[in-house]
Amino acid sequence: MQILGDILITLFTITGMEAFSWAIHKYLFHGPLWFIHKTHHREKHGWLELNDIFSISFAAFALWLMWRGHQSLDYGFFTGAGISIYGTIYFIFHDWFIHNRFGAFKTNNKYLLNIRRAHKVHHKSTGKEPAAEFGLLLTEKNYVDK
Repeated sequence: MQILGDILITLFTITGMEAFSWAIHKYLFHGPLWFIHKTHHREKHGWLELNDIFSISFAAFALWLMWRGHQSLDYGFFTGAGISIYGTIYFIFHDWFIHNRFGAFKTNNKYLLNIRRAHKVHHKSTGKEPAAEFGLLLTEKNYVDK
């Protein structure tokens, strides 16, 4: 029964990270933390950008949670694992699939194309406002041609 609870904590954390990421992206990254996030909305001049500090911070927090809970395998460990899994999903979808940091990632999948197009809608705005589509895995509209 314990393993079911651990799996649920991990899955809840992954799901919660999408909602949390949407909120901090909209209200903090496009708000008081714009001075950092704006590097992601500008042309790249290297492999890293100041905005990557957010991903590094989430990774460090997740690793700390897992390290803190690794001996007893408590809820902190599985929360950290969920954050890490979401971070991996984020890395694959956002950095590789959407922004092609590692070369082209081709697909005809309508869901994936919708995510890519929604992110392009988000990046049409090069300023703090107006901006739309703050999520990664969920979008407000369907952007796939029907």
